[in-house]
Amino acid sequence: MIDALADALTHTKGLVLVVTGAGVSLASGIPTFRGKDPGAVWARDVTELGTHRYFCHEPAGSWSWYLQRFAKVLAAKPNAGHRALVALEKWRGLQFLLVTQNIDPLHERAGSQQLVKVHGSADRVRCSNDGCRFAAPHGSIARADVDVSAFLANPIDANVPKCPECGGLLRQHVLWFDEYYNGHDDYQWPRVLAAAASAELVIFAGTSHSVGVTQLVYDSAQDRHTPMFSIDPIASPLRGVQGIAAGSEVALVEVCARLGVEVTDR
Repeated sequence: MIDALADALTHTKGLVLVVTGAGVSLASGIPTFRGKDPGAVWARDVTELGTHRYFCHEPAGSWSWYLQRFAKVLAAKPNAGHRALVALEKWRGLQFLLVTQNIDPLHERAGSQQLVKVHGSADRVRCSNDGCRFAAPHGSIARADVDVSAFLANPIDANVPKCPECGGLLRQHVLWFDEYYNGHDDYQWPRVLAAAASAELVIFAGTSHSVGVTQLVYDSAQDRHTPMFSIDPIASPLRGVQGIAAGSEVALVEVCARLGVEVTDR
C-alpha cells in the first residue's frame, strides 16, 4: 500500500489534502486522545474539561488542566512523520494543504508552510471578553508573553492570567467541545471547506476519524470518488479508504523514499 500511495502522489495533478491527528505526534511523546496508548487523554472526562462551559464555571480548574497537559506538548520536538510531510509539501511544486487537528506546534516547528490548525494552538491564548482585540474572532496572544507565575504559585481563580488590553480572563486558544469551527479566523474553516471540496487526493495520518473535520473531508471525498489513504497502526474502518497499518513516522518516510524525496533531520 506504500507503493500505491507513492503512485497516487506521482500522478495527482491537483490538490493533495493531508489531515493529521494525534497519532502523528505520538512518536514525539505526546499522548493521543482516543488511542490505546497509556496516556491517551480520552481516558479522562475531556468532554467536560475541554469546554467553554467548564472554563466559565471553574477558570482556575481549566487553566490547571491545560497547563499540566501543555507542559509536555510545548516541550516536544517534531518526529520523522512531521519532517516527511514538510518534504512532501516541497516536492515537485505539489499543490498541498495540511490540515491538522493537533494543537501542538510540531508541524510548524518542522517547517510546514501550507498549514491549517483547525483546533487552535497550544502556544497561544486569547481574551475571553467579547469585543477585545485579543479575543475571537481575530485576536490572540503568544503564550510565552503571558506571565503565569502567580497562578502556578497559587492556582486560584483570582490568579488566572488576565488580558493586557482589557483585564478580562485569558483562555486557551483552542476549539473547545462546545464551540464551532467558524468561531475564530485562525481555524481557517472556509479554507478547509474549499480544500475538502476540491482535493484530488486525501491522506489521513494518525487520526481516529472521530471529529467533524475528518467526517467532512471523508464525505466530500466519497461523494467525488476521490482516492483516500489512511496511515495509522489501526486499520481504518471507513469504506473507500486504503489503509496503511503503520505509524506516520514510519510510513510517511517510506513514501518519501519511494518518491526519491529526502527527509531532512532538522
